[in-house]
Amino acid sequence: MRAQSSGTVRTAITVDRPLGLALGALGVLAFSLSLPATRVAVQHLDPWFVAFGRAVGAALLAGAYLRLTAAPPPTRRQWRRLATVALGVVVGFPLFTSLALTTQTAAHGAVVVTVLPAMTAVFAVLRAGERPPRRFWLAGAAGLLAVLAFLVATGTVHGALSLADLYLLAAVVLCGLGYAEGGALARELGGARTICWALLLALPVTLSVTAVAAVTHPPTADAAAWSAFGYLTTVSMFLGFFAWYAGLARGGIAQVGQIQLAQPVLTLLWSALLLAETVSAASILAALVVLVCVVWTQRTRVPAG
Repeated sequence: MRAQSSGTVRTAITVDRPLGLALGALGVLAFSLSLPATRVAVQHLDPWFVAFGRAVGAALLAGAYLRLTAAPPPTRRQWRRLATVALGVVVGFPLFTSLALTTQTAAHGAVVVTVLPAMTAVFAVLRAGERPPRRFWLAGAAGLLAVLAFLVATGTVHGALSLADLYLLAAVVLCGLGYAEGGALARELGGARTICWALLLALPVTLSVTAVAAVTHPPTADAAAWSAFGYLTTVSMFLGFFAWYAGLARGGIAQVGQIQLAQPVLTLLWSALLLAETVSAASILAALVVLVCVVWTQRTRVPAG
């Protein structure tokens, strides 16, 4: 390995698809509670405070991690790429989902996640130079259709396009960009350092907005809302990305990204476990179909460009 001009050492990430798949699955499991937790938090806390305050808390954790590990700073080129990561996953996705879930349910928000794997794969082509074969796109499309059919059948999708839906669409586009750029950059920095540096880079913005939101709408909430906010800070915005970006770097962004097809079903299953909602036979069938599609995507080769 050769030292860069800023002192950053390029991390050699070995391609390991099984490990990448396992890490990606762990990340998806962590993220599957994000929408329910956001829904609980924004019922009592200002959505701008939820979106940016969790990033501030995660940035404090990130600073401690980087200090303890004596991580060297990124290069100038890496800082530019980290800005894209921060725009997508530190600012964009939390903000737009928080705004959307003030009026929509977490179940409706699960529609976002059905499009996210495809968006991640598109950005993997545009930003990371990956070239998935036709079979990969067919498998991903089949999984997407399976989840959409499940959501329609269970009544999650209904009515006309609303402002909340536009917020969710913006969240998907920005998150897909942040996932692809972060997964590619994690091949150099590692998954943990990628999200940590992105959080610190965004801190001047997230801290300023959090302060304004706190002054405008002083945060007062019950224990459930604060617990949800704590989960969003420590897991959704911080620890979950350790596994997720490491998985994308090792297993391929497009392929590992397809594991997200299971996230909407997981989100609804969490709602059943936590809110005592009934899990229908359709839920189980959809989960099995999605699992088959995920396995199908993992059996295709995705060469780098």
